Amino acid sequence: MSECSLVLNKVLIANRGEIAVRVIRTARELGIATVAVYSDLDRDAMHVRMADEAYSIGGQSASESYLATDKILDVLARSGADCLHPGYGFFSENADFARAVSQTGVAWIGPPPEAIEVMGDKISSRLAAARADVAGVPGTTEVLTSPDEVIAFGETNGWPVAIKAAYGGGGRGMRVVSRAEDAAAALESAQREAEKAFGRSESYLERYLTWPRHVEVQVFADTHGNAVYFGTRDCSAQRRHQKLIEEAPAPGIPEDTLAAMGEAAVKVAKACGYVNAGTVEFIYQDGDFFFLEMNTRLQVEHPATELVFGRDLVALQLQVASGEPLGFSQADIRPNGHAIEIRLNAEDPAGGRFLPSPGTITRFDRPDGFGVRVDAGYGPGDTVSQYYDNLIAKLIVWGTDREDARRRALRALRETVIEGPATTIPADIAILEHPDFEAIRHSTNWVENGLDLTGVSSASTPASPATDGLVRRDVDVEVDGKRFSVKLWVPEADATAVAQGGSQAGRPGGSGSRPGRPRAGGSSHGHAAGGGSGQVTVPMQGTIVKVLVAVGDRVEVGQAVTVLEAMKMENNITAEATGTVTEVKVAPGDSVGAGDVVVVIA
Repeated sequence: MSECSLVLNKVLIANRGEIAVRVIRTARELGIATVAVYSDLDRDAMHVRMADEAYSIGGQSASESYLATDKILDVLARSGADCLHPGYGFFSENADFARAVSQTGVAWIGPPPEAIEVMGDKISSRLAAARADVAGVPGTTEVLTSPDEVIAFGETNGWPVAIKAAYGGGGRGMRVVSRAEDAAAALESAQREAEKAFGRSESYLERYLTWPRHVEVQVFADTHGNAVYFGTRDCSAQRRHQKLIEEAPAPGIPEDTLAAMGEAAVKVAKACGYVNAGTVEFIYQDGDFFFLEMNTRLQVEHPATELVFGRDLVALQLQVASGEPLGFSQADIRPNGHAIEIRLNAEDPAGGRFLPSPGTITRFDRPDGFGVRVDAGYGPGDTVSQYYDNLIAKLIVWGTDREDARRRALRALRETVIEGPATTIPADIAILEHPDFEAIRHSTNWVENGLDLTGVSSASTPASPATDGLVRRDVDVEVDGKRFSVKLWVPEADATAVAQGGSQAGRPGGSGSRPGRPRAGGSSHGHAAGGGSGQVTVPMQGTIVKVLVAVGDRVEVGQAVTVLEAMKMENNITAEATGTVTEVKVAPGDSVGAGDVVVVIA
């Protein structure tokens, strides 16, 4: 151990879901104690159950909990943790938070705040890449202030153009604009979604390539001047500009081009003084590649790289954060085989809509067998809330080559059973089976513009009612905000309420209806309106962020009447009947449940 290294004894994971579980597992293997934080809705979550200690930070929405700096720092002090892992999303690319953690003397498991400021801001990252002689996608390097700037860029560079969140990633806060008249609404929507997902609304513009591949490079750098890359990943199977299926290495691209991407990624990392894990993303089209952005964190799809290179990247993060050198060079990094990662999201892919589907998981059968791995953040009985990301689990498979991995992925998907919320599993199977994917003819636009998902759906299923009988329940309680476990013997009917924190109908984020809010008859999950009846309903739980019509307005079939936010995504709720609005039943900020009537048309 070097003289400047630290001994890490206790790590606080400032996140939730499968990434928190992922970090807990590696920390446990390394003998490092773990501390979880949880919102009111996550009191019984898997990451809370698995951690050595857990502390309540209250609230429901991300801004009230996982994005509340003072609450996280308070737990950091009370728990005595000597390092903090931010996971991905939330605070993982927030330089102010990283600096606040470091100023307490706690080790930040990530890049220095200065590197986050350069690369976490997508605008300054484009400038940094240019200084490293790495070409980027044509775009702007100033924060958008007006829709007129969007129009001017589109008229000069050609339509469509992409509005992107300067402080975000994962497709959040991104809108593709195809014509001038859509610029104002798209900019407003992009800024609103970015603010809620990342706490910052700044946006910029890029030329939107029409049939590109999304290829990224996993980089690692230590505090001793060493920087390497762990091959490439292809993330082109996307919907809503968010990834569904990733694979490593990126297939169908010449080896010298992949090597050039890797070398360019290391140049970008060194140009900003980068340390720890990061991902440099490129757009590849017609033999050329362009710098897109750098994500200053571990990526959701990092397990695909782990299977191909045989290294635990979270363990490597902890090693680098303790001050230790990487201990190997680029020549020591050799790929083996091919890996495919499939995201299992709580969404109904019916007709290609991919509508969020929050709810309680009543059954979760995981696949097994050689070369199969599952990283999950939920188990049976856990609830996927409307307030957070809808990723239930990741299925990762390894094969000797791409075709071997593809066949194994299909077998494992067919073994996987998730009941409760609808899931993307049917769409994942359709993608992996399609000749275009098999022949590597897909692009980032292919799922939405080239894949026919007619007849592909995943129905949500309600939870079964409890029966009477005396049963034991392990119940978690809080004393001064710290979590403890106790055992209770209660009637089974009451046990459901004990385990879930109350009846499902009255629980925030639950699937039950609320008193006094009318519901439409015959509206099925996944439809944006009530069968042409004039009663416009919402297909899922969520929050109304905008009302687009008023009483007396004339509307047409397919016209958006409200905007619903669910699982960090905005969804237009549209009319299925032509007529005049006679009643608007919601206002911005209202919470609604599946089937609730929001607008009446006569």
